[in-house]
Amino acid sequence: MTAVSEKHVDTGVTAVENGPVPRSPKLSRRPFLVVLAAVLVVAGAMAGGLLWASATKAGEVVVVRQDVARGTVITAQDLGTIRVGVDPSLSTVPADQLSALVGRRASADLTAGTLLAASQVSETVVPGPGESVVGVPISPGLMPVEPLASGDAVRLVHSGELPSDSTPTDPVTAKVLRVTPGDTQTVVDVIVGADKAVQLAEWAGSGKIALVLDSRAR
Repeated sequence: MTAVSEKHVDTGVTAVENGPVPRSPKLSRRPFLVVLAAVLVVAGAMAGGLLWASATKAGEVVVVRQDVARGTVITAQDLGTIRVGVDPSLSTVPADQLSALVGRRASADLTAGTLLAASQVSETVVPGPGESVVGVPISPGLMPVEPLASGDAVRLVHSGELPSDSTPTDPVTAKVLRVTPGDTQTVVDVIVGADKAVQLAEWAGSGKIALVLDSRAR
C-alpha cells in the first residue's frame, strides 16, 4: 500500500489517502528453456563421445616384437599382433596381413614394441646387390631446372677440364634416390652400379659434375 498525500491550500492540512501499491516485476521462469538447455548439453556430450569413438577404433594390428635391422629378412618371430585403439591417421598394418610380411625385408630399422607401418617393409632394399648409393653435389647451372624425382634416370658427366694426356671418360648412368637442396649446391643421392661408385665419388670430390635428365617415358 502507498499513501497519496493531498495538501489543501485553505487549511494547510495535508490529507493522506490510501491507494494500491504497485508491485515490482518478478522474473518469469520458463521451464521449457531450462529443459531445452539441458537437452542441448546432453546432446553435445553424446556427439563428442561419438566423434572420439569414430576417431579411435580398436582393432588388431601388427607390432614389432624384437629389433630388426634395416635390410634384414623378417621372420615370424620378429612380429606379433596387438589390439589397440588406433588413430585412423596413423599408418598401420592389419593383423590379417602378418603372414604376408614374413620373408620380406625391413626397409627401415624396426624397434621392438612399436606398431609396424607398411612403409617399413619392402620386397627389396636400397641399395640392392651389386649397387651403391653415392651422394653427388651439383652446382646451379649444371643440372636441369626441371625438379628431379625419385626413380628418374640420369647421366652424370665430369665437367672439369681433363689433363692433356688423359682420355675422356664415359658418363655414369644412375637412378635418382633422393634430392636435398642446399644453399649453394643440390645434393643428389643416386644409385649406381658398384663398379662405378668409386669413380663417381672421385668426381663428386672435384665438385664439377653435370647431371643430365633422361626420358621419363616408360
